[in-house]
Amino acid sequence: MKGLGSLAWRSAWSRRYSLSWVALSIALATFLMLSLEQMRHDVRRHFAQSVSGTDLIVGARTSSTALLLYSVFRIGNATQNIRWSSVQALSADPAVAWVIPISLGDSFRGYPVVATSEALFQHWRYGDQQGLELAQGSPFRDVFDAVVGAEVAQRLGLQVGQPLTLSHGSGDFQASDHDDKPFTTTGILARTGTPVDRSVHISLQGMEALHVDWVAGMPARKGLSADQARAMDLQPKSVTAVLVGLKSRAAVFSMQRSIAAFQAEPLMAILPGVALDELWQNLATGEQALELMVWVVAIVSLLGLVAAISAGLEQRRHELAVLRSLGAGPARVFVLLLTEGLIITTTATLAGVVLTVLILLGLGDWTGQHYGITVSLRGPLDSQLAMLAGVVLAGVAASALPGWRAYRLSSVDGLQPRQ
Repeated sequence: MKGLGSLAWRSAWSRRYSLSWVALSIALATFLMLSLEQMRHDVRRHFAQSVSGTDLIVGARTSSTALLLYSVFRIGNATQNIRWSSVQALSADPAVAWVIPISLGDSFRGYPVVATSEALFQHWRYGDQQGLELAQGSPFRDVFDAVVGAEVAQRLGLQVGQPLTLSHGSGDFQASDHDDKPFTTTGILARTGTPVDRSVHISLQGMEALHVDWVAGMPARKGLSADQARAMDLQPKSVTAVLVGLKSRAAVFSMQRSIAAFQAEPLMAILPGVALDELWQNLATGEQALELMVWVVAIVSLLGLVAAISAGLEQRRHELAVLRSLGAGPARVFVLLLTEGLIITTTATLAGVVLTVLILLGLGDWTGQHYGITVSLRGPLDSQLAMLAGVVLAGVAASALPGWRAYRLSSVDGLQPRQ
């Protein structure tokens, strides 16, 4: 068998120029499968680790996925806010340990502005129960203080003490800028790999001060200055959502039912983990479509392997006849073709693995900076190992057809194959 493997390698090497294109297509198909699976795994891990330690997310009644997306991932907008009196009633409940109110709607150069309380720095957890830490400066203390995420600071070159001009809504129009009430950067958060990195955090009172002189979504002709706004009653009237931590996780379902039956206004409470599962179920069809496309690419590449080996059989009929004269039986010729397919597929698969590692290592920081999703290479996943084994086995199986043809040709040709 050792001599057969060497012979198969030499035979494949003699046709390296034509087979190299087949190997390249298999390597690219392997790269697509491995990178897609790695990205899918890392995206799920990123979403799952964006918030931890939060028992319930409370907001106006909508779909659980929508509430999760805009309250945690800053994707989409709330159709309705919840009253501040409801937040106070929720925080006074004996089962509640802490609440983090969140108010959304403004932006800074395309990044979302999140109005919240100091409870964010005390109780927000991500990953393995890690808390927020400041890389520079301190949390907001004044009405017009702001704490920016690591990505915002890095990409916009912000420093502690630098002024910020926030914008109403998405900031598409210059007239929506809150340039009459500038904020000051008092802190920069350490990188977390979560949507916190791509957010600007201000106090709830700061959000109220920005809009105290706005009417129907537009600024008044004669607005108030920052000092005038600071002197007013800046108690928030409503917020977008509330993150809730309970004293006992055993009370999560009873608390959820209590919030659903809240009499003052219609509210809903979701469990972050359950809402994430629903999100992945909604995205399952798209994932399956991508996986199907990758496998189609792999099948086409393997069909190219069949075509390349089969096309070379006519030129190799004399070679096979010589092998028969040297004592190689038809079965041995069949195994020779299978071995060639195994060598080509294995070599191409290993090249695809190397390509995947190099590209993902190169893209890891880029995806983290631009999308907040860090690509990790902590060892092959079980699904990736199964994919690699599937490609190699499929390559051997693809070689069976030309191998069977070689078996038949070597049986009938003898030493003088027909031209």
